[in-house]
Amino acid sequence: MFSRYPEFKEVTLQMREVLHPLFKRLTEGISEFTFANIYLFRKIHSYKIAKLPVENRANPSVGNIREIHPDLYLIMGEDDGERFAMLPFGIPEERVLSQILEDCDFIKSVSQSQVLRFAELGLDVREDRDNFDYIYLKTELAELKGRKFHRKKNLLNAFIHNHRYEGKPLLEEYHRDALRVIEQWRVERSEQGDYEAACEAIEKAEFLSLCGGIYYVDGIPAAYSLGEEIAGGNTYVIHFEKAVGNYKGLYQFINMSFASILPDKYLYINREQDLGIEGLRQAKMSYNPHSFIKKYKAYKR
Repeated sequence: MFSRYPEFKEVTLQMREVLHPLFKRLTEGISEFTFANIYLFRKIHSYKIAKLPVENRANPSVGNIREIHPDLYLIMGEDDGERFAMLPFGIPEERVLSQILEDCDFIKSVSQSQVLRFAELGLDVREDRDNFDYIYLKTELAELKGRKFHRKKNLLNAFIHNHRYEGKPLLEEYHRDALRVIEQWRVERSEQGDYEAACEAIEKAEFLSLCGGIYYVDGIPAAYSLGEEIAGGNTYVIHFEKAVGNYKGLYQFINMSFASILPDKYLYINREQDLGIEGLRQAKMSYNPHSFIKKYKAYKR
């Protein structure tokens, strides 16, 4: 199923059996580090994956025979002509890491816990602000209490007073309606965006353990949210959220509505990164994030 580095394999659904439990162990809550995310965005980022070798130190008699570490995998991708690596499950030995750095431009999605080790190894580690995940208190998004949410509450009330609306769990029987939302979203934007990934997420939602809600306005499917549990089970990450039509306050409504139906065990909602897009950054900041999941890039000096 997996090749041994430096050989790679395309990301496939069959890999979920191995990788999903490893991703579920991660507690830092980086939004990229779920099997669903890696699989669904495999084409956009040209993801490939390989198992990483280690030296056998348990039995000195075998010398430098190379073995496969059961839990260390390397994900390679490419954005805007730059090749990057991701090491979600740990940092390999120095010799392997040096080879990886020769094969890519930088290591992406470096977690806070990895920063010190990379610095000790002599890498140039830099904050990647454009990819910080925005973390919100679930109760704040569900209630929109206080002056800091006054504008959001006004937009929400405008929507509620002017439209008939209904929210439902995004069960399989409503998948066709969610796909209608995605199709209309693409028409309104006149660009592809993450259209293909969004469609596949709906079609494979059950297999990928994705859950969400769909929203109807005046009887027409108008929006949906879709995500999954991360960070050891206390956080829900929203991978996809799309709305169509010129309904004032619709985004505020689905944001609040979905937060309000999440189980109490979720203390936080991760609404992913702003990608350095100014309008998106302003929108995310306007919801008063509780904190950020900081991510870094590591470069060879």
